[in-house]
Amino acid sequence: MRIKLVIVLILAVFTAGITFSILIINNKNISEVDLVAINDVVKTVEKNWGQVSEETFHNSDIKQPFSIIDHLGNVIYETPGNHFNNIYDGIKNRDTFIDLKHNNMIVGKIIIRNNEQEIVGKMKSELVTFISLTLGLLMTISTLFIIYIYRTLLKPFQQLQNFAVNVARGNLDVPLNMDKNNYFGAFTESFDILREELNAARQKEYETNRSKKELVATLSHDIKTPVASIKAVSELMLMQTKDEKVMKQVNIIYSKAEQINLLVTDMFHATLEELQQLKLIVTENSSEILADMIENVNYDHQIVYESIPQCIILTDPVRMQQVIDNIISNSYKYAGTKITIKSQINQGYLELHIIDFGCGISEDELPLLFNKYYRGKNVGGKNGSGLGLFISKYFMENMSGQISSYIRNDGFTIVLKIKLA
Repeated sequence: MRIKLVIVLILAVFTAGITFSILIINNKNISEVDLVAINDVVKTVEKNWGQVSEETFHNSDIKQPFSIIDHLGNVIYETPGNHFNNIYDGIKNRDTFIDLKHNNMIVGKIIIRNNEQEIVGKMKSELVTFISLTLGLLMTISTLFIIYIYRTLLKPFQQLQNFAVNVARGNLDVPLNMDKNNYFGAFTESFDILREELNAARQKEYETNRSKKELVATLSHDIKTPVASIKAVSELMLMQTKDEKVMKQVNIIYSKAEQINLLVTDMFHATLEELQQLKLIVTENSSEILADMIENVNYDHQIVYESIPQCIILTDPVRMQQVIDNIISNSYKYAGTKITIKSQINQGYLELHIIDFGCGISEDELPLLFNKYYRGKNVGGKNGSGLGLFISKYFMENMSGQISSYIRNDGFTIVLKIKLA
C-alpha cells in the first residue's frame, strides 16, 4: 500500500510539473500591435511637435513602450522603463519605425518597442525555475522512496543472510531481530521459530547424550567393584592352593578379571573425558613418588629402573599412576619382555624412558599411536580398546607435560616428560 502511494505521488508531481509548464507557456502571449492606438499617438505627436511631454500622452490607449526621436536621432520622449540607444539597435531588435511629419516634412520618428525577447526570456526563466523545483521535489521523493525500499526490503534480506550464516555455524542463540510489522514480518518470525526449535532440539540431544554417557560412567564404576572382588578371591586362592591344575585355572580367572578391569577402566575414563569430568589437581610433589608408582605395577619383578633424580615435580599423583599403569600394562601385553626405566633431568623436565625389548611397531604407525581407539598391527588377537595411550596423552598434556615414543632396533620406548616445579 505504501509503495503504491509513493508511485501515485511521483506521478502526481510529474503531471503537475507538465501542466504548470504548459500554463506558463500559454499565459505568456506576445501582445498584438494596436494600430489604432499607434495612429492616435502619431497624430498627437505631429500636432504637438515641439511641445511633446508626458502629459501629451495622458489620454493615450497605447500599451506598448515607444520612443520619439528627432531627425538627428536625439530622444525627445520615451515611455517609462523604455530605453532607446540608437537606430541600429532598434533595427536589430525588430522595432517598428514610423515617420513623423510636420508641415509636410519628416521631422522625426516614433519607435515602437518590440518586447518579444523580454517576454520569451521571462518565460524561459519561469520555466527553468519551475522545472528545477519539480525535479528537486521528484529527486527528494525518489531518495526517500529508495531509503524506504532499503529499510523495508533490502535490509531484511541482509538480516536474513546474517541469520542464515549464524545458523549454518551453529550459533543458534543469536535471535533474528526484525520488525514484525514489515512485509516480511510473518516470514521472518517463522525463521526465528525454526531457530528456537533447532536450538531446543540440539539442547535435548546434548542432554540425552550426556545422560547416556553418565549411565555408561556409572555402570563402568559399578562393574569395577565385583571385578575387584573376583581378583581378590583369585589372589587368595592362589596363595592357598597347591594343585597346579587349580592354580592354572585360577590364574586364568585372575587374568581375565584383570582384562575386564582394564577395559572397564578405559571405558570409564573415556566417558568421563568426553563429559569433561576428568579433573586434574596438579600439585608440587617429590620425585620419590614415581618409584612407588613403578613398584605398584612391578607384579613379576620384570621392571628394572635406576634411582630417580631427587627433584620437585608438578603432577597429579592419581593421574600419573594411571599413565604409568597404562604404559607398563601395554608393555606386558604386547612386548612380553623385561622393562627398563631410565630417568634424567633435561631442560626443565624430569624424563622417564620406559624401554621394552619386544618387536615394537612399524614407522608408519608411530604417528597414530596416541590416537583414540587406534590399535597397532601387532595386537595379535590380544584384548584392548585403543584408549590407554590416548588417555595417557590427555593426562600428561593437562599436567603441562609431554609423552612421546620412538622405535629402537631392539625394541620400543615411551618417553614421559614431567614438568619441574
